[in-house]
Amino acid sequence: MSAAHNQTSLESLQCHFTWDLDRRRSILLLLRENLEDVRTEEGNRWMGHIFNLWEFIQYKLGFTEDAQGLFNKAADAFKQVRNADNGPWLVVNYGNLAWLHHHLGEPAESQAYLSKVDALMREYPSPTQDELHPEIYAERAWTLMYLRENMSLVVDLFKKAVRMQPDMVEWNTSYVLSLISAHNHSDTGLDADLLEKMRHAKEQDPENLYLAALYLEQLAKKGERIEDKACEIAKKVLRTPVCSYNCLRALLRVYTHHISVDEAIDLAEEALKKHPDQRYLKRCVAFDFNRSIQYHMNAAAIPEKSFFRENSIRYLEKAKNRGRMCREIEEFLENLQEPTS
Repeated sequence: MSAAHNQTSLESLQCHFTWDLDRRRSILLLLRENLEDVRTEEGNRWMGHIFNLWEFIQYKLGFTEDAQGLFNKAADAFKQVRNADNGPWLVVNYGNLAWLHHHLGEPAESQAYLSKVDALMREYPSPTQDELHPEIYAERAWTLMYLRENMSLVVDLFKKAVRMQPDMVEWNTSYVLSLISAHNHSDTGLDADLLEKMRHAKEQDPENLYLAALYLEQLAKKGERIEDKACEIAKKVLRTPVCSYNCLRALLRVYTHHISVDEAIDLAEEALKKHPDQRYLKRCVAFDFNRSIQYHMNAAAIPEKSFFRENSIRYLEKAKNRGRMCREIEEFLENLQEPTS
């Protein structure tokens, strides 16, 4: 990436077409569905990355016209997020377009984008000799992290990006998140050093509700009371655009495992009321609910008189009357043993 480099070739480009991202069609379809669920409202700092990955998947699925449109949207998204018309963040996008036109049998257009890559590399050389530009490291790391693959490489790539450009808060946040994903999880939470990195990242990036929810989960594993803090985060999550559904997923896990399954259901249903067409939220409600039903069935099955048993039976009756798992609940209640005195 130095100023004195040779003409870039298709094979030497840094982009989705050269990052070994080939997947089975079933996986690509699932990834596309997930990306469609990730709305890209204004303020999403990863909009450009989202469109770049989305367009690559569209191409691999055979939707070349859609792919080209999304590549252009990626460029526009970067301009919006970076508040600039040009910059090194477009290297991956232009590389994708060079490959796309190459596969479409349009060599002139492909060469035009190769020339644009060369121009960007001359204008914005890497701050460190013999290394790629940090924008490239960050985008590749984000892409692999989204695909949930090779987390050790993700950690390394984000670490390089942050070292070279430490003022990018979202990169540092993602670096810490990748460290957490690569960590061997335990019921007692993260070790002190990683927990401190997490706390520091949260202070630097206070609007990242996903990170806040994960940090809350770690505090709960350490034995801290988190109900009030969880409630604060839940209010913020419900006020944010639906693109922050990842925050909700993390928060629902906190409620389910450390507070109350029923409160988790209430939170998911409240979010669904605000965004009734969101498939992800519907899946959340159907899931954290099945868990609740199973929990109350287990409690009601204990053949001893208690407030908790009676409360669970009332919950199951109510759920049945609301049309949820009617047959299963009715069958369970009919076969329920009488409690011992």
